[in-house]
Amino acid sequence: MKLQNFAENNWFTGAGDGKLLTSAVDGDTIASITSSGLDFAAMLHYARRTGGSNLRQYTFHERAIMLKALAKQLLEHKKEFYELSTKTGATRGDTWIDIDGGIATLFAYSGKGRREMPNDKVYLDGAPEMLSKNGTFVGQHIFTPRLGAAVHINAFNFPCWGMLEKLAPTILAGVPAIIKPASSTAYLTELVFRRMIESEILPQGSIQLICGGVGDLFDHLDCQDTVAFTGSKSTAEMLQQHARVVSESVRFTAETDSLNASILGPDATPDTPEFELFIREVVREMTSKVGQKCTAIRRIIAPSELAGDLVKALSRALGEIRIGNPASKEVDMGALASLSQREEVRARVAELSGEAEVVYGNRSDFDVVDADVEKGAFFMPTLLHCERPLSATAVHAVEAFGPVSTVLPYDNLDEAIELARLGEGSLVGSIITNDNDVARQLVLGTAAWHGRMLVINRHCAAESTGHGAPLPQLVHGGPGRAGGGEELGGIRGVLHYMQRTAIQGSPDTLAAIGNRWIRGGSETESDLHPFRKTFEKLNVGDTLHTESRKVTLDDIDHFAEFTGDNFYAHMDEESAKKNPFFDGRVAHGYLIVSFAAGLFVDPDFGPVLANYGLDDLRFAQPLNFGDTLKVRLTCKQKSLREGSGYGEVRWDTEVTNQDDEIVATYDVLTMVATEEEWEKIRG
Repeated sequence: MKLQNFAENNWFTGAGDGKLLTSAVDGDTIASITSSGLDFAAMLHYARRTGGSNLRQYTFHERAIMLKALAKQLLEHKKEFYELSTKTGATRGDTWIDIDGGIATLFAYSGKGRREMPNDKVYLDGAPEMLSKNGTFVGQHIFTPRLGAAVHINAFNFPCWGMLEKLAPTILAGVPAIIKPASSTAYLTELVFRRMIESEILPQGSIQLICGGVGDLFDHLDCQDTVAFTGSKSTAEMLQQHARVVSESVRFTAETDSLNASILGPDATPDTPEFELFIREVVREMTSKVGQKCTAIRRIIAPSELAGDLVKALSRALGEIRIGNPASKEVDMGALASLSQREEVRARVAELSGEAEVVYGNRSDFDVVDADVEKGAFFMPTLLHCERPLSATAVHAVEAFGPVSTVLPYDNLDEAIELARLGEGSLVGSIITNDNDVARQLVLGTAAWHGRMLVINRHCAAESTGHGAPLPQLVHGGPGRAGGGEELGGIRGVLHYMQRTAIQGSPDTLAAIGNRWIRGGSETESDLHPFRKTFEKLNVGDTLHTESRKVTLDDIDHFAEFTGDNFYAHMDEESAKKNPFFDGRVAHGYLIVSFAAGLFVDPDFGPVLANYGLDDLRFAQPLNFGDTLKVRLTCKQKSLREGSGYGEVRWDTEVTNQDDEIVATYDVLTMVATEEEWEKIRG
């Protein structure tokens, strides 16, 4: 079988024989791969012209719904993905991380897109900036999709997750992707991609696939394009220095080599739960995916006095790992991705052995289950011990991308911090300690060198996702050697593929652009209370100005008695006067909010279904008894929940006193029925 490329909405078979791809388990040929003959300039042009144009027709919520539908579609094909995944050397557990983890990322971004982004085509970044004295000239930062293509270059270790974790935020941003998987495991990527195309869920041009080399693709990049790269540091540096990347200032996100460290706290002695947690975490990270994870633990930083016990415990635990055919239920660890990868790991272990002693593994004469140790890319878990890590270099610079890790002893926390820093930038670091003071010192000392840090103790271990598990909600990336970029991170990951622009103008102009009312903008009042309007009939800028209400001393006393809030500022005139902020007894803040609601709420059964919160509540100045309050309530922003029968409406609320001075400001959040839903509800 020859893997196919997908370009300009057509499957394309590359010219020539291509490179042979073999099974990691038995060396049998699976497929050949080549992209020879592809028109890479045309692929970029098609992505920009067709894919981007099609995606930008949809809102964030509509694109989020596509991701959910795509995830459901891929779930239906899990069985065939799992079967093919064993050829990459992955056990069922490894495959779960790759395939189920990738699909879960689609679900996660679908949910975050609908919860945290508007049902719109523009994303507002922060609050408006008031740029003038009278409020007629304001500023607002917005994000819009970049008008180029996102080029995704992925590594061999996660052929499914690696594709989907980049694709999810890209599609949500409204940007088309050109996906280039690593060749050795591209047969699994191509199958998953093929099922996505067959689903016809994504609009035409949204995704294209390159199986093989990228040819002259980089020669045709421009300033609107984005490159997201995962792989070796040397390859990333070569691509970042490409003349076109430099001249066009192409946005380039890299996730590269990472000599991640896990630090054992001095309190975690062999008789503590933390010591056992540490052993389990290190062994899992060494053997999961046969150590072929960019987040795997490469350096084990432990107190000198515990190093001997640690080496013995780790060696014992690694000796229980069963290696062999990943399709067998008896196997704990499968094979490296290819025979060439095995030779690469052997060479790196030889380098490390120059300054660290192999204390377990690194043999070729080990037993494997249901497989031939020579035909498959099997490699024994290997543990090294470096007695003088502060003066060593290789253990902090050489990554054996396999089941290999080195114990590095430290005498005090400053040394532990220095050892972590010597990695020169990591995707993730972990700390296992039950001493929170130790945790704080280690985190503050090493955080600048890490993209993510995990602190585990007996209290959170049961629910912890572990050292090596990137999560869609959190940043995945790291400084220095790790590439200097970021991926994932919730909505932050989406914004990588968008352009932030500062816009300036009148409140009404900016409201028209961003679909969010800005104070100082036009207000629309009518005889019909805005709470009587369905979602469709309610317009941004619809406003209600209420009558006034006087706040009496009896009101304050009653509120205090009724709620139990007897704070001195409300109840003790003499003490209240001593407070520099007050002239005497003042109304409770929540009394103000409650009275305000009494002024603007329409009590009758109506399209407003529920109030689900307040945002950004601020009390600008105190309200004394004898003062009056009134409210200006304005429809600030609307976001329809597709298919739910309702939309979310944000109301800008301003409470003022008898002198028109602002007393309180906040946003009221409500759910408002659509016209169709309201007709159903009313019967």
